[in-house]
Amino acid sequence: MRILLVEDEPDLGTVLQRTLTREKYLVDWVQDGNEAWHYLEHQWTQYTLAIFDWLLPGMSGVELCQRLRRHNSSLPVLMLTAKDHVEDRVLGLDAGADDYLIKPFVKAELFARLRALQRRSPQLQPSQLQVGKLTLDYATSTIATSTPQRQPQTISLTAREFRLMEYFMTHPNQVLTRDQLLTQLWDIDAEPVSNVVAARIRLLRRKLADYGCADLIETVHGFGYRLSG
Repeated sequence: MRILLVEDEPDLGTVLQRTLTREKYLVDWVQDGNEAWHYLEHQWTQYTLAIFDWLLPGMSGVELCQRLRRHNSSLPVLMLTAKDHVEDRVLGLDAGADDYLIKPFVKAELFARLRALQRRSPQLQPSQLQVGKLTLDYATSTIATSTPQRQPQTISLTAREFRLMEYFMTHPNQVLTRDQLLTQLWDIDAEPVSNVVAARIRLLRRKLADYGCADLIETVHGFGYRLSG
């Protein structure tokens, strides 16, 4: 399940990203409203939920909500703000936010509100995700491959391989750094060894190679890794 987190306070954003990641969410965290809109404009259907801070550089959370709704997006939005006046809450809800959480808040309430949004949302997790010759199946935790040389084949994945492939496939043709992969896929308290990303990707490439897909994950030297879409 994927969340777009838009929060310009570095300390709070870091805590929220780590907390959400521990609860098995995939999180894209941005600190600027204009950058958030770039994510939403190009891939809002990839997200299950969005969390917007009210006050943001570039474009406010209210403006982000308004623009989303003008584009007929039903993406559920939780608004975070220190504004606690009734008229402020009304303004945020009228702009298109689905729920409202006043700072400071406790983790339990945050997750309760996110669960409520998921229950109410018509946007259910898609059963499959397709990029190029790969189809990721959420129900079976497998990938189906299709190449000109072979008939479609199914690859079983471990839980970590599945999360790694999901992250690559929701960011096709984008260079993902080692730190991004660590933040998204390993608990912050696990203290993984320095080469864990490279080792995991090497094993995943070997598995893909057995099915004629060895060249899909590219190393971009000095930057990170990229999945060819």
